[in-house]
Amino acid sequence: MITLTLLHPLQSQPVQTWPFENESVIRIGRSTDNEVILYSAVVSRHHVELRRDGSEWKIFSLGANGTYIDGKRITKMSVLDGMIIRLASSGPKIQIHLQGEKPQGKLQEVLGKRSSSAKRSLEPPRETFINYQIADSNGGKFKSEDGSSNPSDS
Repeated sequence: MITLTLLHPLQSQPVQTWPFENESVIRIGRSTDNEVILYSAVVSRHHVELRRDGSEWKIFSLGANGTYIDGKRITKMSVLDGMIIRLASSGPKIQIHLQGEKPQGKLQEVLGKRSSSAKRSLEPPRETFINYQIADSNGGKFKSEDGSSNPSDS
C-alpha cells in the first residue's frame, strides 16, 4: 500500500490523504483523469506519475515546472518512505508513505542526520505560498487550502 498526503504549504500539516492499495500507476496533476487532482497554476495537467516496479515505487516528473525533492529538481527517482515531493518550486507538497515502513525510516538512512539549521533551510519562504485547490478523484467538492468550499469555481 502507498499513501499520499497533501501538506499545508507553510506548516507541513496534513491537509488531505489518498491511500492506494492495488494501483500500479498513480497520476497527480490538474486534469480530472488523474488519481490525485490538485488545482494550482503551477501544477501541470499531468505533473507526476508514480509507478510500481516490482516491490518498489518509482516517481517520474512529467510537469513543465518540474518536481522537487529537498529543493533539487528530479526527473526520475525511486520512492523512499516518508519522502516529500514538491510540484514546481513553489507548489503543493506531497508526502509519500509506503506500507510496512516506519515513517522517515529509509529516508533518514539515505539523507543521514541533518542539523536543525539544515532542516530549517528546507522550509519554503513565506513568499512562495500559493492558494491551491484540491478535489478528490470521486468528484468531491473543491476546497481551497484553508478548507473553505467555493462551489462557483469549476
